[in-house]
Amino acid sequence: MKALVKERAEPGLWLADVPEPAVGPGDVLIKVLRTGICGTDLHIRSWDGWARQAIRTPLVVGHEFVGEVVGTGRDVSDIAVGDRVSGEGHLVCGRCRNCLAGRRHLCRATVGLGVGRDGTFAEYVALPAANVWVHRAPVDLDVAAIFDPFGNAVHTALSFPLVGEDVLITGAGPIGLMAAAVARHAGARNVAVTDVSEERLELARKVGADLALNVSQATIADGQRELGLREGFDIGLEMSGRPDALRDMIANMTHGGRIAMLGLPAQEFPVDWSRIVTSMITLKGIYGREMFETWYAMTVLLEGGLDLAPVITGRYGYRDFEAAFADAASGRGGKVILDWTL
Repeated sequence: MKALVKERAEPGLWLADVPEPAVGPGDVLIKVLRTGICGTDLHIRSWDGWARQAIRTPLVVGHEFVGEVVGTGRDVSDIAVGDRVSGEGHLVCGRCRNCLAGRRHLCRATVGLGVGRDGTFAEYVALPAANVWVHRAPVDLDVAAIFDPFGNAVHTALSFPLVGEDVLITGAGPIGLMAAAVARHAGARNVAVTDVSEERLELARKVGADLALNVSQATIADGQRELGLREGFDIGLEMSGRPDALRDMIANMTHGGRIAMLGLPAQEFPVDWSRIVTSMITLKGIYGREMFETWYAMTVLLEGGLDLAPVITGRYGYRDFEAAFADAASGRGGKVILDWTL
């Protein structure tokens, strides 16, 4: 089968012929239809410091996908050939304290699809049935392909109650955009999104942000005044991983404000801990999705009319992966989709 492979320990990806994956008794074989390009895939392609430490070559990359079931192992009973599915990209041990307690998203032995084992940028992928999500309700293929990052956005945005709250989102990348759409849909009073890309800020307006603020030209405090806020933001969703973004967020939170952090910083950095303590601010780290509570929430949000179409800005056949990755790395658009049927 064709697959995008990290063949060598150097920058780049290669379209190669590889064996189809083996299917164990508890596995599902899936014909991949579409995939989404993630920031993790960009790191692997560029072969940066994180990738050099995390990746062993050769590796089939990718973890965001939608496909059709074409085979099941003998122990699989609740997934059928022909089902349209996406997959949870975190494979957990099932034996640690958190897994046994049903808190699988907190497993300390998690293996990442397309990072620690062969991934989904291929014509076929095999996954444990416990990691397969069957789309029981109709869903657009492009949207189904990005259920993984959509889940990151939903997990982050719904970490704290949003109804009637003023929400600040730092970072208008694809996940920040989806979080803005969720916050608006979930009943936030004001949704403010910050970035330095005018193209992405325009996308934020399309998904329902009340304020899309270019922080290279204005401050978050300016944004507060524009929205008429008197005490600061109630909820912060930090999506950028940038030190200055978190510092500015902390400085503009109300007393008792709550911050959920999904953005992953490249290195350690200082923050104003005295402000966090005296303003009684809660910081919560977010990684991945709650299995599978977040997936249920995603499906219900879409059934309730949440529209993610503006977030998807690039579509390419898989053979045009170089152009697709360049688009995704530009920092100007939203999600980029690879079509594996072309």
